[in-house]
Amino acid sequence: MSPLFQTLAATLATVAVALSLLWLVSVVLRDASIVDAFWGSGFALVALVAAGLNAPPDVRTGLLVVLTCVWGLRLSLFLLWRNWGQGEDRRYRAMRERIGPSFWWVSLFSVFLLQAGILWFVSLPVQAAAAAAPSPLAVLDAVGTLLWGVGLLFEAVGDWQLARFKSKPENQGQVMEWGLWRYTRHPNYFGDFCVWWGLYLIAVAAGAWWTVLSPLLMSFLLMRISGVTLLERTITERRPGYAEYQARTNAFFPGPPRKQSVVGAERA
Repeated sequence: MSPLFQTLAATLATVAVALSLLWLVSVVLRDASIVDAFWGSGFALVALVAAGLNAPPDVRTGLLVVLTCVWGLRLSLFLLWRNWGQGEDRRYRAMRERIGPSFWWVSLFSVFLLQAGILWFVSLPVQAAAAAAPSPLAVLDAVGTLLWGVGLLFEAVGDWQLARFKSKPENQGQVMEWGLWRYTRHPNYFGDFCVWWGLYLIAVAAGAWWTVLSPLLMSFLLMRISGVTLLERTITERRPGYAEYQARTNAFFPGPPRKQSVVGAERA
């Protein structure tokens, strides 16, 4: 059995078990949204398992593990802090109401194991690089690390700016448009995009160019499914000034605002 196959099989089993156990906790708590806080740390878990199975890891694998863990744990801790005491997220409440009494077991497949599969697939570049034959660091490693750094900056700063804005009572129901949010309506999602393309470039340096579908899937989810599109489906109803903000601010990729304004956006 090849190192790559062993790695992929072990990490798939790991995330399936981890998310199944988390599902049991969600049933007890009646809160499926705890899966969101696990999302980032799930990638860290996969990276650590992949590196451990291919010990001793080379320098590139060590770099990927550190970058993945820093990104993933920051995201998990932020979401845990942000959602603490808030109850189940409205997206999962809507699913619970739509599905009815059977939601408790349907959620195992439609929420937890689905996210386990997506998490495993998106992390393929990290897994493939860990299982690859060792090779010296190259220019692509530096470019990928730099892109990862840009992504982490956008995500962490964007989260901090929005949290600070929402902490002020006078901003209740308002739209936030300052800092990074002045140039993109979703700096956090753009940050995720950069992080995973950066990790992919490092994996390419290890010969794992064939994992390109992983960052492509993450990009598609961020821009078309669970990111921008899902968030903005109802936000104009909750934020009266959001339509005007949409008209003058790029949805995803940062760019100069099309019109000066003093208002700003939100992360779900």
